[in-house]
Amino acid sequence: MRICTWNVNGIRAREAQVRQLVEQERPEVLCLQEIKASADQVPASLAALDGYWSLFHGAGPYSGVALLVRRDIAASRPAFVHPDFDEERRVVVAEVAGTVVASVYVPNGGKDFAAKVRFLEALDRWAAAAGGSDRPLLVCGDLNVTREDRDVHPKERKPGAIGQRPEERSLLERVLSRGLVDVGRALDPANDGLFTWWAPWRNLRQRNIGWRIDYVLASEPLARRATRCVVLADFGTSDHAPVIATFA
Repeated sequence: MRICTWNVNGIRAREAQVRQLVEQERPEVLCLQEIKASADQVPASLAALDGYWSLFHGAGPYSGVALLVRRDIAASRPAFVHPDFDEERRVVVAEVAGTVVASVYVPNGGKDFAAKVRFLEALDRWAAAAGGSDRPLLVCGDLNVTREDRDVHPKERKPGAIGQRPEERSLLERVLSRGLVDVGRALDPANDGLFTWWAPWRNLRQRNIGWRIDYVLASEPLARRATRCVVLADFGTSDHAPVIATFA
């Protein structure tokens, strides 16, 4: 099973690129974040993407997530649901082939850091409950937190910068403590240049001066079956890169 997660930074601006990504990678599950569109604003070619069940969960030019599931692994449309803490259309969840999959977009926190902390606390409680079942769990998306200093290029490290603060890193570690594994880091433990987001100026992406804030987190039994987790650093025009994990 291939899982792809991508913060598209505007689904309407990236319509052709999402189609290209699907044609290129054929993921069984595609998680999108920051779609910046309500359901009726999603391009028709994506809203009814051939071969996929989908839910686009947005409300205009802010936030929004989506989850697409290939029909050959889901005979009928999955029940797409949203946790009770999803107040800004930042989470969509579905059970796919016996696995609970969540597409998540954590608030940046720049305008309201307390709201980001509350969201991460609620995500931790949800992961604890969801991970307590017999079903594997996948949390995929833009979590807007770097786990440690090496997940930020040295030129971008700043004490107290949002996304690098100890309290938010601690909350992300709490989420991981619910039996989850950071698949990207587990499969590429020595790579200090593993980034998924680059500020869109000074050619930072071309110079790979970035942050790692997009993740595939998997329950430990599922993570042991992971064979590949890559960042498509050269793909698309979003400020984020797609992350693709493959499980045997």
